[in-house]
Amino acid sequence: MRWRGRRQSTNVEDRRGRSGTSAFPGGRIRLPMGRAGRAGGGGLSTIIILVILFFGLRALGIDPMEMLAEGPGAPSGGTVERSAANDEMSQFVRVVLAETEDVWNDLFEAEGNRYPEPSLVLFGGQIRSACGFASSASGPFYCPGDKKVYLDLNFFSELANRFGAAGDFARAYVVAHEVGHHVQNVIGVLPRFNQMRQRMSQAEANAMSIRVELQADCFAGIWAHHTAQKGLLEEGDIEEALNAANQIGDDTLQRRTQGYVVPESFNHGTSEQRQRWFARGIESGRPTDCDTFNGPI
Repeated sequence: MRWRGRRQSTNVEDRRGRSGTSAFPGGRIRLPMGRAGRAGGGGLSTIIILVILFFGLRALGIDPMEMLAEGPGAPSGGTVERSAANDEMSQFVRVVLAETEDVWNDLFEAEGNRYPEPSLVLFGGQIRSACGFASSASGPFYCPGDKKVYLDLNFFSELANRFGAAGDFARAYVVAHEVGHHVQNVIGVLPRFNQMRQRMSQAEANAMSIRVELQADCFAGIWAHHTAQKGLLEEGDIEEALNAANQIGDDTLQRRTQGYVVPESFNHGTSEQRQRWFARGIESGRPTDCDTFNGPI
């Protein structure tokens, strides 16, 4: 993919190198403490302040115990390692995100709508989102609660080395797929699915989840279609993305990890399905051709 020198999205939060997160722009908030050795130095008033502050933070959805657990030697919230902020992979992700912004802004505008751009959060190790805590082992994910894509860049190494899906467009496919979930959230697909899931059996929820995931694959293909029209793709890019879709199909993953497949437990789609819906998006370039909810998949 010809990405160097292109616009980088500003909708990226780099939280690598941080210990926890903070809701305060200046970083961690330090709790007020009385001066040592001062007789009658406002001990009761300090306790009252601490109690008020504790429950005030809880009301804002902030866990004071988590903040204390960071310890005095931990990096302040908002601190990002200088080397991590400017590395090449981060720049690549910012360009891909910017390209998805351009494509989906144009497609929404063509329908007379506005596309609310998502944020992408880079993290390392573990992260707290509006959807709860997650670790790098979870892989990239989209959280509808805060409308953000979460990505540990180490996943790309695992994608290449463990799953055999190397190449920059394989990585671009991953980002475009998660942005596809954001599009689903905007147009109401994810909210409807989350409401329906509460009344579904596990088997029914898995079957519906597959349709949701395949549509996100198709949306990723739509992005690839319009990116190709800009002349940004290089020879072999589409094959890299199709290989990635193949390597992370439910059947392929289960066969690799446990030696057999359990179709009833699939929730993302088979390798064949993921490749086919991604290819449909590439061939069409139209969101209307990504309806995975009517008819066979």
